[in-house]
Amino acid sequence: MWLLLFGLANLILFIFAVFFLLDIKQIKKIKFTLGFFIQKILENIKPLLIIIIIVVFHLIEVKILDPYFTNWVGYDYANIIKNLENGFVYSFTNYWIPGILYFFVIIYIFVYVFTLWFAPLYFIIADKKQSLKTLAYGLLIIYLVALPFYLFFPISNVYTYYSSASALETVMPSIEKFFYVTTTTNNCLPSLHTAMSILVAYCFSLTGNKKLKYFGIFVAITVIISVLYLSMHWFIDVFAGIILSLGAIFLLKRYIKDK
Repeated sequence: MWLLLFGLANLILFIFAVFFLLDIKQIKKIKFTLGFFIQKILENIKPLLIIIIIVVFHLIEVKILDPYFTNWVGYDYANIIKNLENGFVYSFTNYWIPGILYFFVIIYIFVYVFTLWFAPLYFIIADKKQSLKTLAYGLLIIYLVALPFYLFFPISNVYTYYSSASALETVMPSIEKFFYVTTTTNNCLPSLHTAMSILVAYCFSLTGNKKLKYFGIFVAITVIISVLYLSMHWFIDVFAGIILSLGAIFLLKRYIKDK
């Protein structure tokens, strides 16, 4: 059921993006044939392979490596962060308002994920090579930095640590079984939601499409707010995600140029 709902939500977001964020006249000029897609894939094979390899390795990390290393480390570093933050993020659970809660769950579950697959698809079709390369190499930098923390410094997310109600389950009962297929409750520092949403927003800005740029900024801001409001991440996780993404963007601006 959740797979169908997830697919429907992404279809609606895709239609919205096509009709309200992209240039319809420019899209109509493109002949969407099998040969067109094969040509575009071959032209962008290197950044695409980087993205695919990272996604596959991430699934391996979640399903195989993370449980092993979590048992090996045998300590939850959320204990340290909890003492530093003194319940700052957890306090947001006292201000959960149904309408706002639904909004941020939709941002966290559906809109964020939509940008992750829509961005490379658009960059390929619209021939935005600089944006695609920046996304691929930015993802590589972010994941290489984050991986040692995920393996050797397991940190439970806020609501799990406090054994409180899950915002996701409150809004969509049983959604966590679907959601945690691709992630874990202790891969928190740095926040990939934060780092990736900022990176995608920057890549959108490189396309020259102002509507897409502002959409990316909106998503990045609301994703950062959502991970805190929903008690998914500690403040330190979010801060680390911001610094990581900005650092990656700084490096990429120096080495990736549009020809």
